[in-house]
This record gives sequence, structure tokens and C-alpha cells, in this order.
Amino acid sequence: MSVPPSFSRATLVTTLRAAGCVFAEDEAELLLSAASSPAALALMVSRRVDGTPLEHVVGRAEFDGLRIAVGPGVFVPRRRTEFLVRQAAGLAAATGPRPAPAPVRVPVPGPVTAGDAPCPAPEPCPAPVVVDLCCGSGALGAALAARLGRVELHAADVEPAAVEYARRNIGARGRVHLGDLFDPLPAALRGRVSVLLANVPYVPTGDVPLLPAEARVHEPLVALDGGADGLDVMRRVVAGAPDWLAPGGSLLMEAGARQAELARETVRAAGLVPRVVTSEEWCATVVIGTRPA
Repeated sequence: MSVPPSFSRATLVTTLRAAGCVFAEDEAELLLSAASSPAALALMVSRRVDGTPLEHVVGRAEFDGLRIAVGPGVFVPRRRTEFLVRQAAGLAAATGPRPAPAPVRVPVPGPVTAGDAPCPAPEPCPAPVVVDLCCGSGALGAALAARLGRVELHAADVEPAAVEYARRNIGARGRVHLGDLFDPLPAALRGRVSVLLANVPYVPTGDVPLLPAEARVHEPLVALDGGADGLDVMRRVVAGAPDWLAPGGSLLMEAGARQAELARETVRAAGLVPRVVTSEEWCATVVIGTRPA
């Protein structure tokens, strides 16, 4: 579809709607705000009309109140996954590390001596350890760190392009590692992870051709294809999770509604306590596995 070299907002909306953009008005506002010049706008509209995801066109995605940088070849974080982040934040607040109680000194009658000096303040509460596997752009880890305020955050992805963007988005909040699942993580994290996020691919291989072209053509296949039943990568994460989770720590993963029961049994078989949480509002299903305390 040809794109006019310059156009009004009304023309822009008409052009986007003709290309099949359902939310043409909203997209037009975003493109107009992101373009630095009429020539840049024309190029951005051309890419959008050709089917490039809007987030790739403007270079960012909104996720849980954060502006997440994304680009070609990087999985775009879905808004429904904010539900997973909220579940993780609640678990971290409820089960995270607690400061040691202050020592109690029983007063002894008689003159005050050096031994009666005030007790030292208790050690500060250690930061919860958060790991974000299959991190893509790093959106989940960055969002959870922003919610918790103080974490030891590690993220990992097998895609170099994703790692580059995750490092931009996570910044000083944590470290991003290149490698497959747990492989690149520091060994010192074993048995210390309070919250393990894993935004694993869960689309069955046979359903990948049915995905919208925006995902199928422009996002990495490794971030979409979950194998024959969609749970291949999830099984690998679940199998490794008990070695990395702290007692009481939890693994959280997104799944399809039809996969929930099989995912629950997979978590149970690994020795974790399973739970499935769903939200009609977010159209989301989150599978949780907690290591017994």
C-alpha cells in the first residue's frame, strides 16, 4: 500500500485503518508523537502499513507503567503479562527475606557497665533475589524491580538481540546474561532465588502458522514455539527450578488456559507446590510453583 509523503491526522487514520489497524486512531497519535519530522513519519507509517509491529516502529512498548525499548527481532512484551508481574510482586512481598530481629538485652540491677551499652541495630533486610529467564526485552524483570524497589536481579536470554535490549531496559537494576535458561547464571544464585520469572514460549508448533503476521514474521521463533504441546521449554525450566529456588521461593510462568492442568501436574512432579491463577480481565493464566519452606 502506498503512503502519502505528507498527510493530515485524518489521512493518517484512514491509511492505517485501510491497512487493517484496528486501533487506527490510537496508533496515529502514537506515530505522530514519535516522529521527529514529516519524512520520519512517512517512513514509520510505511513500515506499519507493511505489517511491522507498532512497537518496533516506534521503538518502545508500554508495560506495567514503564517504557520498554524494543526493536527488530525482539519479542514485544504483552500487556496481559503484567498480571504475572503483579502476582510475582505479591509473592515477593509476602515471602521475601525478613530482617533479623533486634537482640533483646535483659537489664541487670547495679551500676551501668560497658556490657550494658545499647544493642546494635539489626542487620538490614537482604534484597530478594529475582531471576528473569527467557527475558526478551527484560520487561518483566525491570517491572518487578520497579515495583519492589530493591532487588538482586539477574536476567537471561538465548537471543543476542534480546540481551542487548534487556541490558538497556534493566540498566543498573541488575545483570543480564546471554545463554540458555539457567546455564549463564552465576552458580552462587543456587538455592537463593526468591522469585523466578520465566516467560517461556508456549505456542504449540502446529499453531505457530496461525499467529498474526506481526508475531510470526517479526518476532523470533524461539520466543514463540513451545514444541508439540507448547510446554517443552516450560518442562526444562520446571526441572531446573528446585535447585535454584530458595525455600519458600516461587517460579511463575504464563501458559495457555488449555495447558493449565498439564502445567500444574508438571510443576507438582518436580516437587514444587503448584497453583494456577487466572484473570478474565487480563485474559491471562499464570502457573506458580513454590519450593516448600
